[in-house]
Amino acid sequence: MKARLIQIDPADNVAILTEAASKGEVVTGLVLLSDIPQGHKVALMDLHKGDAVLRYGVVLGYLLEDVKQGMWINEHMLELPEQPSLSELQFSQPDEVRLPQPKRTTFEGYENPDGPFAGTRNILAITTTVQCVSGVVDQLVKRIKGELLPKYPNVDSVVAINHAYGCGVAINAPDAVIPIRSIRNTIKNPNFGGQVMVVGLGCEKLTVDKLLDEGEITKDNVIMLQDHPGFAAMMEALMQMAKSKLKKLNERTRTTLPIAKLCIGMQCGGSDAFSGITANPAAGYASDLLVGGGATVMFSEVTEVRDGVHLLAKRCTTKQAVDKLVAEIGWYDQYLAKGGVDRSANPTPGNKKGGLSNIVEKAMGSIVKSGKAPIVEVIGAGELPTKQGLIFAATPASDIVCGPSQLASGITLQVFMTGRGTPYGLAEVPVIKVCSRNVMKEMWQDLIDLDAGSIATGEATVQQVGEQLFNLILDVASGQKPYAEQFGLNNFLCYFNPAPIT
Repeated sequence: MKARLIQIDPADNVAILTEAASKGEVVTGLVLLSDIPQGHKVALMDLHKGDAVLRYGVVLGYLLEDVKQGMWINEHMLELPEQPSLSELQFSQPDEVRLPQPKRTTFEGYENPDGPFAGTRNILAITTTVQCVSGVVDQLVKRIKGELLPKYPNVDSVVAINHAYGCGVAINAPDAVIPIRSIRNTIKNPNFGGQVMVVGLGCEKLTVDKLLDEGEITKDNVIMLQDHPGFAAMMEALMQMAKSKLKKLNERTRTTLPIAKLCIGMQCGGSDAFSGITANPAAGYASDLLVGGGATVMFSEVTEVRDGVHLLAKRCTTKQAVDKLVAEIGWYDQYLAKGGVDRSANPTPGNKKGGLSNIVEKAMGSIVKSGKAPIVEVIGAGELPTKQGLIFAATPASDIVCGPSQLASGITLQVFMTGRGTPYGLAEVPVIKVCSRNVMKEMWQDLIDLDAGSIATGEATVQQVGEQLFNLILDVASGQKPYAEQFGLNNFLCYFNPAPIT
């Protein structure tokens, strides 16, 4: 297709190219003075060293050299602006927002007696207390799938909640609360139907009492491998426990439920310059439809909201939410500083190849996946929400850490936006993939569930693709399998652990 320019805000002095173009080409009336890759920025006017470069109507950075109209502006030419101050954030009543109302208001899910959220899947989850037992549990899962699962047709799957935590860790360090609560809360995910099955070793630091309430620590729920005389005895005990759990899970059936019973996660990874104008805004519109219908939606990734934290503060509905936002973002600033880095360490080589020059540009495109709904609560990584509506969950931006953190916080389905492409998936919740460019869908027909690239070509609007995504979310929540689930593309659960390892 012939290249066009996309300028987001009238104040912007740069635009991105919808297709790669060569020096001398005329694109939307502008003569290019450089070869420019797809999605990268071109100067719309002559600019000088020190001038602010504007996209999304915000300052992305300051030029390190003079630039002529029609020249390529890339990551090597910009100096980052100062990040917004946290000390200046104050609570004020957010502007009233009228959210779009969904035409569909129900889905087919699994009701849970405890908690506000229903399951989108019916899964037996086997949680490990320590990495040492994961080999045994992996063998157990194979046997259950081969020998037991066919006998329980209402059970979708069995998964091992394996992780790298549990021993050789500073279990009482202040930051150890993050991985411990993440594992503890994962056990209670609505997709697991309230059935508790925990496998420990017997000498680990992450003792069962740190994961379960006192009344849950029974021989029906917990097996310690050191109590059994060898592998065969271990497996026999584990298979017997699994039978009892599967029998109870098999009694669950899908029923028609209001979408207020949904808890959906929004995440983006492998982002590019189109993410912020196609996939993420479409996800934001779908989020607004969900929240407008009473559902709960989580968005995350601290470094990818850091440069827009003041925008999030304006959307918080309570002083408590603003205070929590400041506390969580401030903690993360200190966490990065301990490692000798700041938010500028976030963009990946793929992000930059896709046209994102720095973290400010990435953040502005990332935030829009949250839509326009007010933020009713801010939670830490792996914490459970206490309210329903739009939630900011303060997790790392890393795909393989953000996902497990949202899982621990109770999501039952995740929507994942990507520009560069990734086969990422979770065994515990279905993951819908949305791409930002048509070429991505053309290349990965059997990995991408929804193509938002038609927004960039002008063939569809954000609202139209957002409605498609909303409907797909309800279909998947009701049992339809996205590609990652069909192919069993499941990532290891990399729980966030900022605490010391001894």
